[in-house]
Amino acid sequence: MADMRVNIAGVEFKNPVIAASGTFGYGLEYNEFYPASRLGGVVCKAVTLEERLGNPGPRIAETPAGMLNSVGLQNPGVDIFIKRYLPLLRRQDVAVIANVAGHSLDDYVATTAKVSDAGVDMVELNISCPNVKEGGMSFGTSCESVEAITAAVRAVCKCPLMVKLTPNVTSIAEIAKAAEAGGADAVSLINTITGMRIDIRTRRPILKNNIGGLSGPAVLPVAVRMVRDVYKAVSIPIIGMGGISTEEDAVEMMLAGAAAVQVGSATFHDPYASIKIIEGLQAFADSQRLSSITELTGAVQEW
Repeated sequence: MADMRVNIAGVEFKNPVIAASGTFGYGLEYNEFYPASRLGGVVCKAVTLEERLGNPGPRIAETPAGMLNSVGLQNPGVDIFIKRYLPLLRRQDVAVIANVAGHSLDDYVATTAKVSDAGVDMVELNISCPNVKEGGMSFGTSCESVEAITAAVRAVCKCPLMVKLTPNVTSIAEIAKAAEAGGADAVSLINTITGMRIDIRTRRPILKNNIGGLSGPAVLPVAVRMVRDVYKAVSIPIIGMGGISTEEDAVEMMLAGAAAVQVGSATFHDPYASIKIIEGLQAFADSQRLSSITELTGAVQEW
């Protein structure tokens, strides 16, 4: 059988399938279905320095091939996360990745220092948040701000640092290079694509926030292309996400250049989606007579 283990920036995952942030809670809600230890890793729901109540509802809307969300980073704050949830996660025998968000550079630095000291395996830096000190522009939309925030967080982070990239930019490859220059050990992509739906009867947006992040099968081709662009631009590992719902999708993402994948929206449709993808990847690798699942990474043969 093919070896399913992957190593990303020194962190070993027993397989390349990771639960995406915001879709798996803190890794405990799915225990009635299967133990988190069957996954390669769990990215915790985004954590911020202080408690956040999130955006007012409605904050979820269906789309023909996915969903929009504007949850607004609802979470209890980093101190409660460390005290209440992290100890339970550490008992799950699974790699734990803390997704860190914030609205200022100081927020990011302080939150990262706390979760890093608490002993997570990796930090995923969510730079799609608006920078309140720069008029609300996302941290992740300019190379200068990406390199600066990555470097600042890298200085206090005691574990591998992964930067989660927004697709809402002109060149995601250039953004990835800025993250690498700032000291990122890996990048993950893509975060959601900004979208909107309107109720034609009320003539109002369905989401109270007006706009939200589009995820689900509709974004897969965009994600695959962006992962390929980034793979050609940087030397650090990539974790690919965006619309993965089957093992075929995961294989496609790995061929484009991903060392591992994150599964998110598919879990809402089918709680067992990640398990089915893991089993499907194993079967595919064995059918291809691979010695290791890592042989798929970047192996697409372009015309």
